[in-house]
Amino acid sequence: MAAYSTYTDQELLALLKQGNDAAFTEIYDRFSGPLYVFAFRKLKNEDEAKDVVQEIFIVLWNRHAELDFHSSLSAYLFKAVHNRALNLFVHQRYHETYISSFEAYLNTYAKDADELLMEKELAAIIDQEIALLPEKMREIFLLSRKEQLSHKEVAERLGISELTVKTQIKRALKVLRLRLGLMIYLAYLLG
Repeated sequence: MAAYSTYTDQELLALLKQGNDAAFTEIYDRFSGPLYVFAFRKLKNEDEAKDVVQEIFIVLWNRHAELDFHSSLSAYLFKAVHNRALNLFVHQRYHETYISSFEAYLNTYAKDADELLMEKELAAIIDQEIALLPEKMREIFLLSRKEQLSHKEVAERLGISELTVKTQIKRALKVLRLRLGLMIYLAYLLG
């Protein structure tokens, strides 16, 4: 192995192309430290810098028979580390953007879904309480609130006075406020 330390980069590269693992080991020993420092300066993360250097050497060994570049071995390796670090950086940016976008989506739509569910549950409770109103009061209340009829229109439809409509709606609202007040308060506390 000591003999390989005296070989030039080009000689080591020629041996590597032939599958010489001792030449690969010498290339690794010669360049892994400087490539790590270079990667660390770019990434500011020890583990990522180590991973990038390891990946470059894995690719170098896996493609040793295909190697064909016109620059020096060191230029090739440093350029490969630079490109891999850049890809990693871009991927991290994309990942961060995707994660924050997804979190924003969850915050918006999960909140909307929770609110929608609570609204549906509250509407069901209100409908149950309306169903418990006396029949005539319930009919007047539903015409006024659900069908959006005026007091005059409700009175004409049912053949009663506007004062009766107004009184029945006031009583219905009072009953519902009393019955629903505690439930709405509890729903607010639990929500």
